[in-house]
Amino acid sequence: MFSLSTSFQPQQMIVPLSQLINALHSLKNSATASVQALHKDFTPEHNSFLKEPSVSLRDLGLSEVGVSQLDELVSRLMPTPGPEEPPSIPLIWKTSHISTNTFFQNKHGFSHRTSGGFGSPFVHRQYHSPLREVCSNLHLLPVWVQSRGFKTLRTKTRRTESSYDGYTESDAYTPSFMKGLLMREKGQEAQSLDQVVKQKNLPENQQEAFKTGFTEGFMTSQAFTQKTQNSLKRNRWILLGFLLVFSYGFWRTLLYPVFRTTSGLDSSVDPIQMKNVTFEHVKGVEEAKNELQEVVDFLKNPQKFTVLGGKLPKGILLVGPPGTGKTLLARAVAGEADVPFYYASGSEFDEMFVGVGANRIRNLFKAAKASAPCVIFIDELDSVGGKRIESPMHPYSRQTINQLLAEMDGFKQNEGVIVIGATNFAEALDNALIRPGRFDMQVTVPRPDVKGRTEILNWYLSKIKVDPAIDAEIIARGTVGFTGAELENLVNQAALKAAVDGKEMVTIKDLEFAKDKILMGPERRSVEIDKKNKTITAYHESGHAIVAYYTKDAMPINKATIMPRGPTLGHVSMLPENDRWSETRAQLLAQMDVSMGGRVAEELIFGDDNITTGASSDFDGATKIAKMMVTRFGMSDKLGVMTYRDFSKQSPETQAAIEQEVRALLKDSYDRAKNILKTYSKEHKKLADALLTHETLDAKDIQMVLEGKSLDHQIPQ
Repeated sequence: MFSLSTSFQPQQMIVPLSQLINALHSLKNSATASVQALHKDFTPEHNSFLKEPSVSLRDLGLSEVGVSQLDELVSRLMPTPGPEEPPSIPLIWKTSHISTNTFFQNKHGFSHRTSGGFGSPFVHRQYHSPLREVCSNLHLLPVWVQSRGFKTLRTKTRRTESSYDGYTESDAYTPSFMKGLLMREKGQEAQSLDQVVKQKNLPENQQEAFKTGFTEGFMTSQAFTQKTQNSLKRNRWILLGFLLVFSYGFWRTLLYPVFRTTSGLDSSVDPIQMKNVTFEHVKGVEEAKNELQEVVDFLKNPQKFTVLGGKLPKGILLVGPPGTGKTLLARAVAGEADVPFYYASGSEFDEMFVGVGANRIRNLFKAAKASAPCVIFIDELDSVGGKRIESPMHPYSRQTINQLLAEMDGFKQNEGVIVIGATNFAEALDNALIRPGRFDMQVTVPRPDVKGRTEILNWYLSKIKVDPAIDAEIIARGTVGFTGAELENLVNQAALKAAVDGKEMVTIKDLEFAKDKILMGPERRSVEIDKKNKTITAYHESGHAIVAYYTKDAMPINKATIMPRGPTLGHVSMLPENDRWSETRAQLLAQMDVSMGGRVAEELIFGDDNITTGASSDFDGATKIAKMMVTRFGMSDKLGVMTYRDFSKQSPETQAAIEQEVRALLKDSYDRAKNILKTYSKEHKKLADALLTHETLDAKDIQMVLEGKSLDHQIPQ
């Protein structure tokens, strides 16, 4: 047995000689390989380390072993390096850097303390061992070992430095055979699995296991690599999708107006259910409701008509002034039939880009066909269905109406889809659009008569707080020509006036105020009128009232006032008992006489030199009536029943005759008005004084004044 004591452990350690020989043999092989691989890189001053240490067997303490065995052991451990061939592949990297245990040693190359180890001084507590000296000499061979430090910007230059420059503590603990293994030159790469097995020099019983393990590892690595690539590819697609969505949203927001006008598909076509609108909500147009009731029956029960061979009407054209309720009628048709209602305005199909209007027409009818039976309502139809013209500036302007014509009566049938169009300018529609087969029915929606206005007023008055004593018919008689929309506005204005005055309910005075405001404008209470002009205005307006009161065929007086409104300083409103669909010659002459009453009153009271310009509008109305009587109505004895629509195209003789007849009618009217005012001069003065006192008089007050009764109550202003 062989004993070896070390400075790391004071007690002796017994090691079999065979194990020691094997260890020394491995150590010798590693050292020899490292010396041969790096021999070409050594400097001359390192050559002293290449010599094999010379020691005797006695110094090693191996006298008990045979000389031949020990010589063989030493020769195996310490071969003399000879000239070797340079490696086929030169080493590029000679040094790698390894961090040590402390920052100080990384920075300076040595530790604070002097540690013991191979190649470092030791404090031996036992006898000096020659074998340890041999091992130390072996360790001091100029071998390039790994020494890895902190990676910095200068690590590239440090990689070429030799670890031999500074002998560190970590080097002492690195086995020499590991250094040789790490620094071993790489051989030729294997091209197949058999070559790998051959290079490994594996026994035959281990080759199959090696191949199996190698194959499994290779397949696992391939699967992992493929999974990683798939994940990366999937992440790229997801990232690309997010990028595209973000880009689309950004440009869509930035250029939305352009997209909206050019796409033609931007606006969704959604129907509206009109369950809350029926014919009960439509007032004043009974004839139109009766016409449309047939359409409702078609939509509710089409088999009732188709069984006899009839067909559902394709289109209904509503014609009438603005505000008469055409849109409300169309909604009521859909509500009565309980079918979807599609609303569109003619201006929605008009775009500056070619094909947008036609595309929207197609989308509208496509959606309607999917919801049949249904109603399509196109308001302001003249905007899209106007007469087609040949214009070189707009060669594609007819595409929209052509598409509308094709959809309404083309090769494709629109069974169950009824188109309702509304316009107040029917003369502008294209003839191909209003022919039977497209718009089969044409329903006129006129202004409501006095009965219709009364119904409309009662409908809107029921929605506000009103005085129960209000008679809607009185307001209806004074609103000749008002449409449903204007009557709604009248009621709303009256409610606002009552709220401003702090009233709890709307009275007849509020409705009259609203009517005058709509007809003549708001009151001008801030205008300061001197007493003289105010007196002239009072006699002027009372002159109109006196002539109207004492003329047989004149309309009844509703109110007289000298409160300035709009451009006028005062006015007298007339209230017809019912709507006049036609007027007689006596009624026309009475209107002319009433118009002349203002100027005649000024002349009789203030003289010819003090007449004013306030009668200009009165003369315009009287002259218009007289001219219509002569040229249109055939009410002239001299010119007969012949009409003269274009006065400027008549001969000079005819023009002179027309002017002479008109002048005669006006003069006769003037004389009749003067005669009435001279006859009732006292009543004229009383009425003028009452106007100066109260500013506004209604029909009842005027009657009391003319009958000689005093107005002992304060008339509200």
